[in-house]
Amino acid sequence: MRSTEETGRSSLARDEEEVFVAEAASGVASAASDPIPEKPSMRDVFGPGGFLERCMIGGYEHRRAQLEMAEMVHDAFETHHHAILEAGTGTGKTLGYLVPAICSGRRVVISTATKSLQEQLFQKDIPFLQKHFAPNLKVAVMKGRSNFLCVEKMNHMADQALLKGMDELDAFQQIKQWAKLTETGDRAELTFLPDDSELWSRLDARRDTCMGQKCPSFNPCFVTGMHQRAKDADLIIVNHHLFFADLALKQDDFGSILPEYSAVVFDEAHEMEDVASDYFGRQISNFRFDELARDADQTLRLLHLGTPGLLRKTQRIRERSRAFFDTFPPRDGRYPFSRAEREAFLEQNREAYDDLASALKGFETECAAMTQKPEEVLRIARRSFEIRQELSFLFESNEKNFVYWYERRNKGVFLAATPIDVSQILRERLFEQFDTVVLTSATLTVEGRFEFIRSRLGLDHAKERALPPEFDYPEQALLYLPAGMPDVRNPGYAAKAADEIVNLLETSQGRAFCLFTSYSQMNELFERVRTRVPFPLLLQGTSPRSVLLERFKNTPGAVLFATASFWQGVDVPGEQLSCVIVDRLPFAVPSDPIVAARVRALQEDGRNPFAEFQVPEAVLALKQGFGRLIRTKTDRGVLALLDSRIQRMAYGKIFIESLPRYRVTQNLAEVSRFLAGKKK
Repeated sequence: MRSTEETGRSSLARDEEEVFVAEAASGVASAASDPIPEKPSMRDVFGPGGFLERCMIGGYEHRRAQLEMAEMVHDAFETHHHAILEAGTGTGKTLGYLVPAICSGRRVVISTATKSLQEQLFQKDIPFLQKHFAPNLKVAVMKGRSNFLCVEKMNHMADQALLKGMDELDAFQQIKQWAKLTETGDRAELTFLPDDSELWSRLDARRDTCMGQKCPSFNPCFVTGMHQRAKDADLIIVNHHLFFADLALKQDDFGSILPEYSAVVFDEAHEMEDVASDYFGRQISNFRFDELARDADQTLRLLHLGTPGLLRKTQRIRERSRAFFDTFPPRDGRYPFSRAEREAFLEQNREAYDDLASALKGFETECAAMTQKPEEVLRIARRSFEIRQELSFLFESNEKNFVYWYERRNKGVFLAATPIDVSQILRERLFEQFDTVVLTSATLTVEGRFEFIRSRLGLDHAKERALPPEFDYPEQALLYLPAGMPDVRNPGYAAKAADEIVNLLETSQGRAFCLFTSYSQMNELFERVRTRVPFPLLLQGTSPRSVLLERFKNTPGAVLFATASFWQGVDVPGEQLSCVIVDRLPFAVPSDPIVAARVRALQEDGRNPFAEFQVPEAVLALKQGFGRLIRTKTDRGVLALLDSRIQRMAYGKIFIESLPRYRVTQNLAEVSRFLAGKKK
């Protein structure tokens, strides 16, 4: 068990791992009218007339659920136990866990679902607390290394003819000027740079190309400097991807990314299983081979070591990789890749597989034979070896707790092995190693109980609480379940669903999210609806997610057709979003290899996978989708589900009982009256 006492900060985490830290400003005097006790109770802070109410005059009102949450989190930190709390939108859960974390005197990691949530914490909530509550608080934000500029790469590129065209040359000059001014080196500051910038991929500070302490630019390095300051941070804000990348490294004894810490808070904890599954699994893709060859060529040219023999080896990796991945079926989708299927694949494509492995081995041998072996070249050779090991594992291993699969997506082919069950891994590596882990989200319970999420994550012992909602759902939201809908598998379903969507959009005057469980369904309904309504329609996939969201917010009467990525983490308060339409209950696709393997594992254990896994997963997903609508106490709107199974099937009752206590109707006229009542 790790000690929870701060017995000295650990040494720096491995510099080659994905980490970035930016230290928050501190030292601002408290603006509260009355001094805060040295060790305040949570009621002193959150209670009626408490600290928050005094320092946010007119901008804060006491919330019973927020106080209850803060007291439970504070108790977890003080008495060293785990806690799991469902806290709906409007609870104020961010301050509900940040204040107890600060008061604990312990180094606490806050893990969020996304980088945007990290930024929100760091730029909004933390400065407020530093100004009014904890002037000496030190906070660090940590992101993956690929978010940050590598000074050494930039210096090399400035002297080399490696830029392609005037646009790239101009972008590089802007990056050089920015590098002289930035304190963080975070590419998020480069608003002119496209998300898929190929130039940035040649300048970022990824582990694969980092020399660590042997780098001439080690001291001015953004990653190094900020990581050193992280050792003194009280709070460390990460995202789930970085957290589980670190936990996976600790499992394999490869060091760590994060400095030592004694407690963790997971915000948006419902995403933990999926992210942990990624990082405790194995994966390669054609892109990794392309990146290896590209980085090898660039490194060799920068070091003037690009002999014809070596450059032929990197070209051979490209050619052999292309030939190998072309042997996979051309259809997009994710498919199982069992031991028998892998053996059959190798029997048919043995030459392409062996040629690819030989190309990697040949490159490594050529590097080993060099008289000069700079650290950059050794790192490239190690990358080649690691990829070759992954390739061998994915084709020749047969670990029982892994499901093997491959996916073709656009120009990419991905091969992966994913843990079927991460509960034992998390039980041993997380919940038994740290004595205080707090999980919170708006969607953790099914029928008011936490059993599902606890069993999936291996959380055996924890205090739990589903906090009372802050919103008046019966007054603010109307759940519309249209009568006469055919079964979703009926050929006539799409036409009827389109009719319902048109009627609802006309009633709501646009201002809606139409959320679908598949791209094919989304596209079909979009085509059926787009010529029948006068509202601006936006379609996921036509622009980046952030651009679509901004257009929706700023376009009167807009309607967004979208899939999974818009079901959560999207906040559109006010009348601009007045209707959320969901096409069907969001059951995971049963043919998906990971889903199928988890179902099979439960069956083999004598359990009921539909009741214990598939229904609860769908319940949490539906709660997330519906959660887009009511974001403030003044929001009102309609939730529509176009799936008759929620009324016809016995399990439909589980969905209904897991949702907030919405008013329910099957009458479109009542929907119209409800929406008319919200108009000024």
